Amino acid sequence: MRLGFLGPLYLGGGDIMGAPNAPKLRAVLAILAVHESTTVQTSALMSELWGDDVPVSGATTLQTYILKLRKLLAMVAGIPSAEVARRVLITRSNGYLLDLSGAELDIQEYRKLVATGGVALSRGDDETGIAVFDQALRVWRGPAFVDVPVGRVLESKRVEYEESRLVVTEYLIDAKLRRGMYRELLSDLASLTVEHPLHEGLHGQYMHALHVCGRRADALEVFQRLRRNLVSELGLEPGMPVQRVHQAVLNADIETRPDVLIDRPLGDILRTPAGAGSIRCG
Repeated sequence: MRLGFLGPLYLGGGDIMGAPNAPKLRAVLAILAVHESTTVQTSALMSELWGDDVPVSGATTLQTYILKLRKLLAMVAGIPSAEVARRVLITRSNGYLLDLSGAELDIQEYRKLVATGGVALSRGDDETGIAVFDQALRVWRGPAFVDVPVGRVLESKRVEYEESRLVVTEYLIDAKLRRGMYRELLSDLASLTVEHPLHEGLHGQYMHALHVCGRRADALEVFQRLRRNLVSELGLEPGMPVQRVHQAVLNADIETRPDVLIDRPLGDILRTPAGAGSIRCG
């Protein structure tokens, strides 16, 4: 069985794809899936579905959703509904457990790839790290839970997953910059800085790439746009790392590696900073 929510929700097994159509049924499947084989209390499921306005019939309606999910899982897995109730979507005294021990989840694939790529970068192997991080980001098919109605729990998971995706993107860009892939990154950075207009790290990386490629005027415009956004939205000036990239552009300095770039990716699993070296637009 395959299950994914890093993009449109899907549920499949063999040649059968069976993601539920009903929005609340999709939400039940998603919240059970993100808890990865642990019991989710009935009260938490109802709160996720209806917030603070749980209907009187909420418990009965939830039971109906569970029955429908069991039928769907039985179809996808090719086993009887009774077997699904016993081994896959299990009733506990205070809730329900979706046993995913034999399933392929896109979030698990993504996490494994991120860990592998992170170890490669920690060893200074940018080539492998880039390839694996690229593969990890290709697991995503769109925004997390894009077609699932989210309550508090799923929203917190959505933010967690999207933040991880953004962080991995930053480290991937930094590794590519170290490899001299400046021109190849310009279109991606142009899009990312529009998508994240207050993100200083991405703007600093974009300014750096433009500067090294001889586009100083464009790099200065990126800085001014970031500054306008920060002042307008937050009343803040750009931080010192971006200010130093700005100063390097003004001074036509392409030899100094700006500290807006990242030396220690992905927390504790990366322990040794990657080498810098001279920078030139390839």
